[in-house]
Amino acid sequence: MNRSEQLLAGLTLAVCAVLLVRLCLSPARRQRFDRTLRGWGWTLRRGALQLWHWRAARRVARTEAEAAIRRAQGGRAREDEGEWTGNVYTPKSFRKPRRPDQLH
Repeated sequence: MNRSEQLLAGLTLAVCAVLLVRLCLSPARRQRFDRTLRGWGWTLRRGALQLWHWRAARRVARTEAEAAIRRAQGGRAREDEGEWTGNVYTPKSFRKPRRPDQLH
């Protein structure tokens, strides 16, 4: 028997065992058992989909991060419009002289 036949036989045995256990349960417990198996199925499905789309998601995240970095660096290229003091940017519009009648 090769490995694929063993895998198929083991899978068939597991399904038969689950169905036998399900037959022995009362209706209320059967409903709870089905709900639990359904939840495990959704968890397994979600994990398989995440694993399947992992590379594409990393590629999209990398391009988005690079685009955000380019946008942030593009804002720094306009330094002639204002002044940087450490990480604080003060535009030229803040340098207007104050009127004497305004205190704040």
